[in-house]
Amino acid sequence: MVTSRAETVEAYLRELPAERRSAIEQVRKLIRKHLPRGYQEVMLYGMISYVVPLSRYPKTYNGQPLTVAALASQKNYMSIYLTGIYANADLRAKFEAAFVCAGKRLDAGSSCVRFKQLDDLALDALAEAIEQVPVDDLIAMSEAAHGGKSKASPAKKRAVKKTNAKAKAAGNARRA
Repeated sequence: MVTSRAETVEAYLRELPAERRSAIEQVRKLIRKHLPRGYQEVMLYGMISYVVPLSRYPKTYNGQPLTVAALASQKNYMSIYLTGIYANADLRAKFEAAFVCAGKRLDAGSSCVRFKQLDDLALDALAEAIEQVPVDDLIAMSEAAHGGKSKASPAKKRAVKKTNAKAKAAGNARRA
């Protein structure tokens, strides 16, 4: 599965093959146990995501909730996205060192850790990484990264959408 259209976590889990479901459920349980207060588990971008609810922090740069972590079953592997620690060089270095100390090979992308089975993960390092990013810290990291910018106003979004539609129509007219 590359992208799920499941609307609930339970529906997402039902879609998974049994061996992947077991691994994802165990990582999910670990995340939920160590997740700081204030985050919410939702389906976002086809993944189980742990987010700051928009009711708590609505002025995100893209209008979507800030995500601290996400869990997904991809085509050839499973992955956990740790945006909270990847936005902080010190936390990322600590996480990587803990992985090495646990004797595990870290298969990581820019914001994800890939794994084929649960045993590939350094679970203690993962638990610690999840615990270390309280909601207020994630909000501060996001504001620092985006210069405190809030999401575009509805009027601005409509203007951009209208401009994009005109550009697309002009492009189609030139091809005809």
